[in-house]
Amino acid sequence: MNRLDFSDSFSPSMPDDRLLFSQGAARRSRAQRWLRAAIVLAALLCSAALWWPKPAHAMSSARIKEVAAIQGVRSNALTGYGLVVGLDGTGDQTTQTPFTSQSLNAMLQQMGVTVPPGTSMQLKNVAAVLVTAQMPAFAQPGQSLDVTVSSLGNAKSLRGGTLVATPLKGADGRVYAMAQGNLIVGGAGASAGGSKVQINHLSAGRVPDGATVEVAVPTPLLKGDTIQLDLHANDFATARAVAATINEHKGEGTAVARDGRVVQVRAPTDPNSRVAFLADIENLPVDIARPAARIVLNARTGSIVLNDAVTLGPCAVAHGSLSVTINSTPQVSQPNPLSGGQTTVTEKADIAITQQGGSLVQMPAGTKLTDVVKALNALGATPQDLLAILQAMRAAGALRAEIEVI
Repeated sequence: MNRLDFSDSFSPSMPDDRLLFSQGAARRSRAQRWLRAAIVLAALLCSAALWWPKPAHAMSSARIKEVAAIQGVRSNALTGYGLVVGLDGTGDQTTQTPFTSQSLNAMLQQMGVTVPPGTSMQLKNVAAVLVTAQMPAFAQPGQSLDVTVSSLGNAKSLRGGTLVATPLKGADGRVYAMAQGNLIVGGAGASAGGSKVQINHLSAGRVPDGATVEVAVPTPLLKGDTIQLDLHANDFATARAVAATINEHKGEGTAVARDGRVVQVRAPTDPNSRVAFLADIENLPVDIARPAARIVLNARTGSIVLNDAVTLGPCAVAHGSLSVTINSTPQVSQPNPLSGGQTTVTEKADIAITQQGGSLVQMPAGTKLTDVVKALNALGATPQDLLAILQAMRAAGALRAEIEVI
């Protein structure tokens, strides 16, 4: 029986067990090194997330033209007094508005028509009006403006009327435009037999392109070697960001923030270069810091507006309602037939006071606007009730916001 010779069966092309073992150990060693490196990298990233400074407030991006205005580039208010003619019997009652008759007499005298003294004119188709317009910056003679015409007397409607040539004056008393044209009134109405139906407002209207500019208003835009940017809101962070953005694109030292609302900018003195310079900086993007927390309350309409910075601390709120009802019932006191008394009417008043209790509602802290809205909605109060609740929460220190009542 032949014995197997293991030495003869060995061939260099066949893998040895020890060689395979050493190769597997090398692969395991490399994998362990890679694993340790990945663990160290993950630890560094986690630690960086802890010590890396986070922004204190969320930033929003806008263009400089949306947060600031160039000083001197503004509109000018124009005002004039005139007459609207051609009304269909809906004009001023001259007995109650004598200035309408006086204005008509003055206009007729300028046209060569003299009304005999003491004549009582019963006008129904004429109304005294106040004409207003906004003259934009850089408006030149010959350009058109929209004007608004409002009744001064007791005219029932200005619909269908025509505005007679009216000079429009500025704050300095100079005439800057002339207005004339047919009115457009966005309403309608009718009355008969004591009944009246009206849609929208009838005592005011507009004349599109109804005024023509006669004199241009000079602006100080091209004077001096600097211009001033006036921010729409007083905010030091926004002023600093605007100045930094301008310096980044136009060179260091070009802009300086003077205070929380004014940024002074060095600009070219050449008119063409200055216009191009302003066109460039107006469209530069700027990061705006989150504004101060503010709540605006309109006591007349019950409107409430909250901005994104409003936060709410934990508190408990209970709100009830108190209603007082007074009913007055007339009663007739009739005397006996032969008593000689007089019949009198007396009133019987019933007064009822109703108070509805409100349960104490716990409101959690809210650091986001959505959390604050959810907490306020949980109270189930009306907007008028929220006006009082928000003021009470502000006084208690649970509402971190400034309240402005308009």
